[in-house]
Amino acid sequence: MSQAPTVTLSHGTTMPRIGLGTSPMGDDAAEQAVVAALEVGYRLIDTAENYRNEVGVGRALKGAPREELFVTSKFNKRWHSVDGARTAFEASAEKLGLDYLDLLLIHWPNPGQDQYVEAWRGLIALREAGLVRAIGTSNFKPSHLQRLIDETGVAPEVNQIQLSPLWIKQDNRDFHAKHGIVTEAWSPIGKGGDLLEHPTVVEIARAHDKTPAQVVLRWEVQQDVVPIPKSSNRQRLAQNLAVFDFELTDAELADLSALDCTGSSPADSDKSGH
Repeated sequence: MSQAPTVTLSHGTTMPRIGLGTSPMGDDAAEQAVVAALEVGYRLIDTAENYRNEVGVGRALKGAPREELFVTSKFNKRWHSVDGARTAFEASAEKLGLDYLDLLLIHWPNPGQDQYVEAWRGLIALREAGLVRAIGTSNFKPSHLQRLIDETGVAPEVNQIQLSPLWIKQDNRDFHAKHGIVTEAWSPIGKGGDLLEHPTVVEIARAHDKTPAQVVLRWEVQQDVVPIPKSSNRQRLAQNLAVFDFELTDAELADLSALDCTGSSPADSDKSGH
């Protein structure tokens, strides 16, 4: 059993460089997937209030060495206030059966509501109280992140966005890098099979004797992106974790990046599940 290498976040916490996503699994499916993932070596587990599977994830975590785990959750817009962030943390921690969370994220900026700065102040307070080890955001654009920095002086440690060779989000990643924010990718191998069946991906996979999914995940980790692919299949779980024993060439990285469709449709406007 192998475990992923780690990246050190800006506040000092170390996070595995690949993890398991659990949307849109229900409690039972999430429990089974997390149990299998832990057995093959995963330690970063990603869930959210909105996924409605924190209880199942928590059941799977029982008995696992807490100090080895890196558990992430996210909270919804109804908790976008200082006190609300604390309430959201307490609800997630109770469902997960944990005393603290390793990473807690604002799930969406919901700019129309315009309370995400207060939610961020709440997360800062939770980190100061030691209830969460790291804090961040999900689906925030650079303008939202800049406002958090301008109004609080504190940058998120992580921003989780939809990202793959089809949606490389270079502007987002450049902003993250400038401000010490780790980019985490949901849907890192695309939705459906189109990306994994693309001739470019298949050809590179064949050259390295790897699966197409492994090639796509390697494209991400090689550029300091933390992917959280979802799978409940034990073989695929193991394959997705095994992306640290080969390296893509600069030309291969460029060929994969050339698949980018960013800007051709509003990919990150899909709020279902994420």
